[in-house]
Amino acid sequence: MSTPADQPVTDSSTPAAPADTSSGGAAASLRATSRVRASELVGRNWLNTGGTSLDLEGLRGKIVILDFWSFCCINCLHVLDELRPLEAAFHDVLVTVGVHSPKFDHEADPDALAAAVERYDVQHPVLDDPTLTTWQAYSARAWPTLVVVDPEGYIAAHLSGEGHVAGLTSLVNELVAEHEAKGTLHRGDGPYVPPEPVARDLKFPGKAIALGGRGARPGTFLVADTGHHRLVEVDADLTTVVRTIGGDVAEGNGAKGIADGGPEDARFNEPQGLALLPEGVAAAVGYDVVVADTVNHRLRGLRLADGSVRTLAGNGVQRLIDPERARVAADPENPEATVSLEPFGTDPLQTSLSSPWDVLWSTAEDTLIVAMAGTHQIFSFDPRTGDLAVYAGTGLEGLEDGGPTEAWFAQTSGLAESADGTLWLADSESSALRSITPATAGGGPERMVRSAVGTGLFDFGFRDGAAEQARLQHPLGVAALPDGSVLVADTYNGAIRRYAPAGTAADGRDTEAAVSTVARGLKEPSDILVEPDEDGNPASIVVVETNAHQLVRLAVPEEYLQVDEGALQTQRPRTAIAAGDLELAVSFAAPTGQKLDDRWGDPTQLKISSSPEDLLLGGDGTSTGLNRTLRINPDVAEGVLHITARAASCDGEAGQPIPDHAACHLYQQDWGIPVTVHAGSDGVQPETRLDLDLRGIH
Repeated sequence: MSTPADQPVTDSSTPAAPADTSSGGAAASLRATSRVRASELVGRNWLNTGGTSLDLEGLRGKIVILDFWSFCCINCLHVLDELRPLEAAFHDVLVTVGVHSPKFDHEADPDALAAAVERYDVQHPVLDDPTLTTWQAYSARAWPTLVVVDPEGYIAAHLSGEGHVAGLTSLVNELVAEHEAKGTLHRGDGPYVPPEPVARDLKFPGKAIALGGRGARPGTFLVADTGHHRLVEVDADLTTVVRTIGGDVAEGNGAKGIADGGPEDARFNEPQGLALLPEGVAAAVGYDVVVADTVNHRLRGLRLADGSVRTLAGNGVQRLIDPERARVAADPENPEATVSLEPFGTDPLQTSLSSPWDVLWSTAEDTLIVAMAGTHQIFSFDPRTGDLAVYAGTGLEGLEDGGPTEAWFAQTSGLAESADGTLWLADSESSALRSITPATAGGGPERMVRSAVGTGLFDFGFRDGAAEQARLQHPLGVAALPDGSVLVADTYNGAIRRYAPAGTAADGRDTEAAVSTVARGLKEPSDILVEPDEDGNPASIVVVETNAHQLVRLAVPEEYLQVDEGALQTQRPRTAIAAGDLELAVSFAAPTGQKLDDRWGDPTQLKISSSPEDLLLGGDGTSTGLNRTLRINPDVAEGVLHITARAASCDGEAGQPIPDHAACHLYQQDWGIPVTVHAGSDGVQPETRLDLDLRGIH
């Protein structure tokens, strides 16, 4: 692709299959080729409607976007923000309906969903679909999935992933013109009813750090008051507000935005992670705290002396995939190529980031570590030089260990460093505790990624005991203890858990790595701070209890709990497939004004694997094209197909060469599809073909 190595990709999303390969074509290339009536919206409850239940008949005359989402999913949160300007531009003809289809058990809790709708400022009706009834009716297979329904109640398009706003804008304009001409478009207000605001000192706080003696007074804490889009310094009692920075709060809502300046003028957008720089580094760079300004896709710097804020990195454009590096790494003729760990070499203020969720100063690496949740990677940032680089991770979502250019992460949301320099990570979407061992100086082993707890994207639960069978549920925070163990904010289990690595007991016995429970009954704990006593031993812990809108101090118990409420998996319907050959096709149609970038050959790619590995006898691996024949093992009864699809397009018109310096876009989506295998003699009619959509509809 023609963009420089660090030019942001302006559109990304799901996979693809060669549908309209010229794709300068109209939004009609996105349209369904046959008239399919939309299924009714069925669920447990409606939110943001003032207590009214909606149905498609009542929405007739409006263009409806069904947004299938889960509140754990960073890509779904991106889509919420992507849709806001579209909803504003077409407010009198377009109705978005969020269909909340949970991945995790906790997400099926109606109170947790109501809190998430408030936290993320969802400004459209939401259908609670806890049993995935409407999800299945629309054949959704990935979070997020978007389905467009025309004013007459027919499906117009089916999209997976994020980055579709340009194509949706074209499609909505086309549908408006078509149905206004037919007289089937009804302009006017939609069914959204905003909730009453609630005034609080803190609103869904995300992270916190202890300021020691560097705050406005000794012993204070700095809190990312995420729901109010500001920072709050609180006293040692965890409740008294000492000062606020940014986010002018009125009627319970903070003023979000992007602005540098003093504490009254600065603006943030859902800030999360905070890192206190060493005093020497802070003196050299002129600020003390780095803030992960998550929805602004930026890193910000805070000077504690006067509360002034400056932007350090990020241009505000969401980083989706690094196009040149991804193209090289995905080249099937060069399978050994991997993501580069070299600094980007660009001005950090002109570099795109993607939902930085946590930040940590690493003493071992002498740099800042960034959990780049939006691209499922770990970045590094040196405040002294401005160098930004990928620290670890390919950008593919999943749980894969190995070297920094091989590992897969899944929405890493919490960081901590132990005394030996090991970096610990809360990998939320895989419900895993991961670690990165720093590289050894003098040419020793490279840094290495390992999983301490967790087995995959769809495995979770609440189980203590041996680490290999222990389970977490969407953890967001970690803290290292002096004895080498690690505390985990096990967010969706409402608990604080402790991971103790394998070692040797006082009596000389070998002990295995194990997980126990420190506390439970908390409301979505998202961060943990350890308060030491005079001898450096943990005396208490401070927990950021997000859904209780508070920080709470807990004593460290002498004995830890042992809990076993089972190991679970995300409950999605399994697809019955035939043993033998299974045809896979992924559809893709680039938006209006774009065409597939075939200057280096086929710009589409499939990467396929399975769990268990022997489910596939053939068709696995990475190669170009979006059609593949898979050979399914008849001796394996069930499993999961892991499919990653990519397609690259650039701005350009049909029949014309792509202009030099055209903006280019890489679309990507990952699917994990549970399947059962049938030989055809058991009375089941299995599928011999599997169709997936990025842009388009089968």
